[in-house]
Amino acid sequence: MTRVKRQWWLLLLIPVLVGFGFVVWAESTAAPMPEALAALTDSPQPDGVAVTTGDWFIFRPAEGEPSSGLVLYPGGRVDPRAYAPAARAIAAQGHLVVIVPMPLNLAVLAPDRAAQVIQAFPSVEPWAVGGHSLGGAMAARFAHGQPTAVQGLVLWAAYPAESNDLSDRDLAVVSIYGTEDGLATPEKVEASRSLLPRDTRWVAIRGGNHAQFGWYGPQSRDNPPSITRQAQQQEIVAATVQLLEEVDR
Repeated sequence: MTRVKRQWWLLLLIPVLVGFGFVVWAESTAAPMPEALAALTDSPQPDGVAVTTGDWFIFRPAEGEPSSGLVLYPGGRVDPRAYAPAARAIAAQGHLVVIVPMPLNLAVLAPDRAAQVIQAFPSVEPWAVGGHSLGGAMAARFAHGQPTAVQGLVLWAAYPAESNDLSDRDLAVVSIYGTEDGLATPEKVEASRSLLPRDTRWVAIRGGNHAQFGWYGPQSRDNPPSITRQAQQQEIVAATVQLLEEVDR
């Protein structure tokens, strides 16, 4: 093989190797903790929540119709099952919650996937969309691009991009963040105020960090929390349920 031919082969091989490396990186997610896997069981439990697993992870009251729906986008490179405990706790308060897995675990590759969920449950109304970190940013993008599809937006350690300005929208929004978050820092979250409606509710979880918005263990570049995961989750669930009750009025 001549030197020129070898160079051409290398030029063709480089994007293949880069693409393979990207897929491996994206698929390398932190494993969900045992608490997350336990929340996915559909065996009878006192919380009265029915769980369906498949293309989506669906949590709904076992009896009666849910009063509203929430589509939840996972954080980037986070196993969607890691959000099962929070989804289950929200559903126990009478709401439908659907966690949507993403291609290569990156919501940026399918930011409009909430539309499929909403279409699949025509009897449920109203709807909110939300997510953690990158998932929250893509939920904001969905709310911006489809303003009539949802009435609420839930941001967990997340904020919209400048191109997704929601400040003039008639949209109920809650921004929930941890004061010890090393990724979506309080400063970054606060800087997004001009991009959200004036009546956005801001919930600072004292001592909360980034990783404790889910159940998947510690995360690189995050700060140590000064409260337990259970305590942080209780505040996340309470603030999210309050938003769902607001849009349901």
